[in-house]
Amino acid sequence: MPLKNRMKKQRVMVGLSGGVDSSVTALLLKEQGYQVEGLFMKNWEEDDTEDYCSASADIADARAICDQLKIPLHTINFAAEYWDRVFTQFLAEYQQGRTPNPDILCNKEIKFKTFLAYALECGADFIATGHYAGKSYNHNTYQLLKCADKNKDQTYFLYTLSQEALAKTLFPLENLTKLKVREIAQSAGFINATKKDSTGICFIGERRFKSFLQTYLPEQPGNIETLEGEVVGQHDGLMYYTIGQRQGLGIGGRREKSGIPWYVAEKQCDRNTLIVVQGENHPALFAPALMCTRLHWIDNCVPIKPLNCTAKTRYRQLDTPCLIKPSKNSTYRVEFETPQRAITPGQSVVFYQEQNCLGGGIIDATL
Repeated sequence: MPLKNRMKKQRVMVGLSGGVDSSVTALLLKEQGYQVEGLFMKNWEEDDTEDYCSASADIADARAICDQLKIPLHTINFAAEYWDRVFTQFLAEYQQGRTPNPDILCNKEIKFKTFLAYALECGADFIATGHYAGKSYNHNTYQLLKCADKNKDQTYFLYTLSQEALAKTLFPLENLTKLKVREIAQSAGFINATKKDSTGICFIGERRFKSFLQTYLPEQPGNIETLEGEVVGQHDGLMYYTIGQRQGLGIGGRREKSGIPWYVAEKQCDRNTLIVVQGENHPALFAPALMCTRLHWIDNCVPIKPLNCTAKTRYRQLDTPCLIKPSKNSTYRVEFETPQRAITPGQSVVFYQEQNCLGGGIIDATL
C-alpha cells in the first residue's frame, strides 16, 4: 500500500489551544494526509473571572479553525487532574521556598500523559502539539531534538517525555520558524494568525503572580538582609521571591549613593530570611556547580560515569558546557565550565549533546 494511503488511515489528535502554533500544526498534518481531529483542554477553573479566564475566547478560536479545516473538535475538562498532579505540587514546592516550573510538570502530567491516554482511548494513532521541537528514531530509541528556530526551541520544557510518549507524538513545527508559522496562518486565512503568544502559568494564564500565590499561600513575613547581616527591609514570605529577582523587593530607597539596585541572592528558609546583594553581576549571584535530583533520561540510559555535555538552568539561556557526576541517592553534581548566574532551586537543569536533548532534573542546591 502506498505510504500516502497508509497515512490517511492514521488518526492524529491535535491539542488545540486557540493559538497560531497548534492551528498551523493541524493544517500541516491535514495537508500531509492524516485524519486530523482537534482537542481543546480546559484545565483551570478554580478562580475563572472575566479578567483572567480566556478559555471562552480560546475555544472560540479553536472551533473556528476546526470549522475552517473541516475537522472535528473534542472539548474536555482536565481540571481535576491538573489540580492533583500539577498545581498541588506547584504549591508544595513554593511552600518549601523553591521556584517550580509548572510548564514542565504540565507537559509531563497533562499534555503527554492525560491527553495522550484520552486520545489513544478515542482511537487516535498519534497526538500532536504546537511545540517547537523535533524527534528522531535511532538504534530502537526515540530522541528529542531541538527545532530549527533557536529562539523558540521548547525542548527545555519537554525533557520529561518518555519513550512511550515520544513514540506517539508528532511535532510538525520542527523545521519551521515562528515567522514562517505566522505566514502559513496568514495564507490560510486563520483568524488567529497575528494572535499574541500566551504567557503566564500553564493553563492558568497571565496573573499578578504574587497576588495569585497569596490566595493559596498566606504571608510569612521576615527580614531582608545583606550578606553582612544588616537588615534592610521586610519580605512578605520567601515563596513570593526567586533567585536573581530585582523588582518588587521594596528596598529601593536603601540603595547606596551609586544607585546600584538590589537582587535576591539566597533564601534562608530555616531563618525565614531573604538575602540580597547589590549589582546584577555580584559574585554571590553566581555558582560553579549545582546538585540536582529527580533525574529523567529520555533514552532511559542512566549515566554511571561522569558525562560531558551542555546544560541550561533556565529556558532563555545559551547551552553551557558542563560535567555531570553521578552521586549518592540518585542525585547528580553538575559542574559548569564557567559559573552560572541565578541558579534557582526548584527549577530544572536540562542536558544536551548538540541537537539532542538528553533529559534533565530538578535543581536542589547550588555549590
